[in-house]
Amino acid sequence: MSETASKSLAAPAREPDAGRWKALVFIALAQLMVVLDATIVNIALPSAQQDLGISDGNRQWVVTAYALAFGGLLLFGGRIADLWGRKRAFVLGLGGFAAASALGGAATNEAMMFGARALQGVFGALLAPAALSLLAVMFTDAKERAKAFGIYGAIAGGGGAVGLILGGFLTEYLDWRWTFFVNIPFAIVAAAGAYFVIREPEGGRNRSPLDIPGVILSTLGLVALVYGFTRAESSGWSDSLTVGMFVASAVLLLSFVLVESKVKAPLLPLRVVTERNRGGIYLSLGLAIIAMFGLFLFLTYYLQIVKGYSPVKTGFAFLPMIAGMITGSTQIGARLMTRVAPRLLMGPGFLVAALGMLLLTQLEIGSSYAALLLPAMLLLGLGMGTAFMPAMSLATQGVEPRDAGVASAMVNTSQQVGGAIGTALLNTIAASATTAYVADHIAGATSRSQQQLVQLEAMVQGYTSAIWFAVGILVVAAAIALTFVNAGRPGTGTVTGSDSGQDVADEVQIPVVAH
Repeated sequence: MSETASKSLAAPAREPDAGRWKALVFIALAQLMVVLDATIVNIALPSAQQDLGISDGNRQWVVTAYALAFGGLLLFGGRIADLWGRKRAFVLGLGGFAAASALGGAATNEAMMFGARALQGVFGALLAPAALSLLAVMFTDAKERAKAFGIYGAIAGGGGAVGLILGGFLTEYLDWRWTFFVNIPFAIVAAAGAYFVIREPEGGRNRSPLDIPGVILSTLGLVALVYGFTRAESSGWSDSLTVGMFVASAVLLLSFVLVESKVKAPLLPLRVVTERNRGGIYLSLGLAIIAMFGLFLFLTYYLQIVKGYSPVKTGFAFLPMIAGMITGSTQIGARLMTRVAPRLLMGPGFLVAALGMLLLTQLEIGSSYAALLLPAMLLLGLGMGTAFMPAMSLATQGVEPRDAGVASAMVNTSQQVGGAIGTALLNTIAASATTAYVADHIAGATSRSQQQLVQLEAMVQGYTSAIWFAVGILVVAAAIALTFVNAGRPGTGTVTGSDSGQDVADEVQIPVVAH
């Protein structure tokens, strides 16, 4: 165990904040808002695209602009929360998120929409790490901490289902713009409650100087990476600017690693990601999210455009996946987490999800929801839920207290950047396959109805081509989890798992990880 962790073991326990459970309500409300926003926008996307005249090639930027800004700035946001104070960052993040949501709801063109989504991502990157670290420093008792994080996690899973249904109702019975405006009352209530209820413990700030070069290099590197994937769709993989973006991304991210190894107070201490278990988790989670994010986009369009589902019906159609995720997380992952090694849940979990994805490669225009989509989504949800539960736990365990916050941020970063890359990469593959199918078959379609049929068949062909790639990505994620994650079954040692240097009180039995 490290010297820092050993010292923290001897630190005196703080008196818990009397208003911590009230504070949890407002922190959880903010988390619900962020989760709602992610799923609501997916349901509203086809309507918004048509209303604002967004091209098929650009439509993924509604998702990508948010995911890229959020993922690219999470480490910076977590560091700012440590520097300014978590409560202040939390309230500011809520206010900015509400303002950006108002801008998105009032959008009159695609540029305004993309800008609003990017701003939501910026303030989300400040809000998310502040919320998690507030929970960490306010709940210091082991049992209370587990319960608080359990409630927080349940809202994250259940909120997705609420968002899908609420998004459908708002889009169908009001207008897609209300899927943005609905964030405003959530943010106001959460910010007001946080301002009056949350009492942040003294002495929890990190006063180290801000690593400005690290912030700039990491953000620009991630932007270049995702822009390269996105540009490949419209201009091709051999386009000079596309290639230039990938080269620039590699140079910037390698420079970031070099800077982080030299500076005194790095934005991302390399010891956090080079430890075998955490490195394997970040990589496998990022790959799994690449597969999942692209799928959400394709299924939304398949159900609404090919199958003719209404937005509300589309929302309900996604419920088996959400139910599977909650079941896999709470009934399989949580129950087995203390009995088997994490890799024996993560590897099989990703493989079960890959099996569900494999079923979806059989999609056709006339595919039955009950016979194909329902079992596929259940398997996807069960697999992902089972894998994510131990991954989230292990990713933030065994770290030195001073690194716990950045370790948590890295989990979110791998997810958000994976989502941005997944949407861009799989959309590119789908669009290329669709174009090729139309070129090969449109000549034989003489009537308008035949041409429309070819267009629909081409769309489905594009989706299934991309889903095959997603299957392969999930199999690779399973292989990485089984190979890299070698931590033993919980109960083999005790380490600190707190986000605060003074908190050790997790006292969860977990493997000791050498630093």
